[in-house]
Amino acid sequence: MQKYNIFSIIFLFLEKKSYLCGAKNFAEIDNILFNLLINRVLTFKMENSRNIVPNDDFNWESFEKGEDAGATRSVEELEQTYDKTLNIVKEKEVVLGTVTAMNKREVVVNIGFKSDGVVPMAEFRYNPDIKVGDKVEVFIENQEDRKGQLILSHKKARAARSWDRVNEALDTDEIIKGFVKCRTKGGMIVDVFGIEAFLPGSQIDVKPIRDYDVFVGHTMEFKIVKINQDFKNVVVSHKALIEAELEQQKKEIMSRLEKGQVVEGTVKNITSYGVFVDLGGVDGLIHITDLSWGRVARPEEIVELDKKINVVIIDFDDEKKRIALGLKQLTPHPWQALDANLKIGDKVTGKVVVMADYGAFVEIAPGVEGLIHVSEMSWTQHLRSAQDFMKVGDEVDAVILTLDRAEKKMSLGVKQLRPDPWETIEARFPLGSKHKAKVCNFTNFGVFVEIEEGVDGLIHISDLSWTKKIKHPSEFTAIGAQIEVVVLDIDKENRRLSLGHKQLEENPWDVYETLFSVGSIQEGKIIDLMDKGAVIALSYGVEGFATPKHLVKADGSQPKLGDKMEFKVIEFNREARRIILSHSRIYEDEQKTAEDPTAATTNKPAPKSVAKKEISSPKEKTTLGDIEELAALRDKMEEDAAK
Repeated sequence: MQKYNIFSIIFLFLEKKSYLCGAKNFAEIDNILFNLLINRVLTFKMENSRNIVPNDDFNWESFEKGEDAGATRSVEELEQTYDKTLNIVKEKEVVLGTVTAMNKREVVVNIGFKSDGVVPMAEFRYNPDIKVGDKVEVFIENQEDRKGQLILSHKKARAARSWDRVNEALDTDEIIKGFVKCRTKGGMIVDVFGIEAFLPGSQIDVKPIRDYDVFVGHTMEFKIVKINQDFKNVVVSHKALIEAELEQQKKEIMSRLEKGQVVEGTVKNITSYGVFVDLGGVDGLIHITDLSWGRVARPEEIVELDKKINVVIIDFDDEKKRIALGLKQLTPHPWQALDANLKIGDKVTGKVVVMADYGAFVEIAPGVEGLIHVSEMSWTQHLRSAQDFMKVGDEVDAVILTLDRAEKKMSLGVKQLRPDPWETIEARFPLGSKHKAKVCNFTNFGVFVEIEEGVDGLIHISDLSWTKKIKHPSEFTAIGAQIEVVVLDIDKENRRLSLGHKQLEENPWDVYETLFSVGSIQEGKIIDLMDKGAVIALSYGVEGFATPKHLVKADGSQPKLGDKMEFKVIEFNREARRIILSHSRIYEDEQKTAEDPTAATTNKPAPKSVAKKEISSPKEKTTLGDIEELAALRDKMEEDAAK
């Protein structure tokens, strides 16, 4: 580089600073300084050529060395004087600078140093309103790089002081600017002071936002609402800026509201339970039941988003800022338009709109519904679910059972369209008639059967069998099975039939009284042992009972389950169908006879029963053939007795 008088260089630098800023390297700076110096010298000579007086004392040698030949101060003193005019800066610190120039790519910032710094425009995209003369914070990365350039960074300056600024903004409730960078789950990411803050979707605006993308790439104003110091998380809100203004608007709107007033609003949001309507700064809710007089499955069937509609104010709460709106109230109630000639007993047609276990709601006109209770769907007395008879969407015919126009209630019936089977029950099912029935249900006391649809009857457990001791009806039959019955009694008023099954056969106990007479000896098999005694299977499927003391054998031992032994009938009860037996009485009577021969004539043991049929299984039932055989035996015994 050429040598110049330091004073001249300082003078030229301060005079033509803008020229030097455009230089790309030291060679260009050298040429610029040289040309400026020549021009300055020539100009000076031309202006002072007439008054130039040679200075015999001028030290040309000092001038050539770059020293101030005309002054007594040294070069070092001049440099110190120049340095005092500049700010003292340190690397890696944040300073405040002034924007002196800018273009689409760069921003020139003067921090009071010997040269200006250049910052990329991208670091200011959060602030599109930046202009020349604005004060900005910059971070000094390098006072002079290889090209002699001052290196600054606005982004790092913001990051270095951002956390303090964020906390300060939260404490002071300051309104700040942020750049919306991108979308994220549940909201957006915002650049605030160089920190990535979270903007929840619910905090963007007071109304729901359906398209977040329209905000990406824009600078907006925010308030910091939450800071997590541990995780360095920041939450901002744009909604908070406008809530104060809206709150004032709400107060004004609420002060003008009146019940029954019709106002215009915009559909703001649709939910499963209703519709929110914007009334110009305050929201009201139309509950789904107030959208239409008829049933509404989905609110979208009635209204559309962003559409203007007229609504009526049903109620409002000043404190909670809640407003209940109605849409159906703008039209007359359908019950008012219901045919005035409609009366109880009339037949109507409708559509099933709602199903429940207890019945079905049928819409016979828009907004006019009647309930068909499950008990009115069929004449049968079996309580079943309403879904067994109909489903939503079915077109059904029904009869009006009750009609209350004041309460807007109506009950309907379907079974009334068919004849009541109980009206002619006595003619179709007279006493003593035999029928086939279907087993429907069991109880501890009997079996419910259905003779035909709507006609049910009960077979008491005692009327199932003449001989079998039944503990539960499931031992005798099964649900869904067919069974023959005899009509025993009819209670038309209470719709009850008493039925029997054993009555299909003659009562064998009339014959058993002869075959199993008291004192007769019978052969039996022990089929059940219990603490109270044993159940013994006799001939013809008949069962008897013996107490423990009557089971003792002659050797003093007790019998086992399945043992076959002889028993003496000590009690016969035809009405109770009970036979009491004793094994021990046999050998006890023999001992008494041996001890007292005279007792043989008075207490002669009864002969064994003439009934020699093989012992049946305990589950065997008495058949008609058995009864005939028993009757024949009885007749023969009577003839023998007569002879």
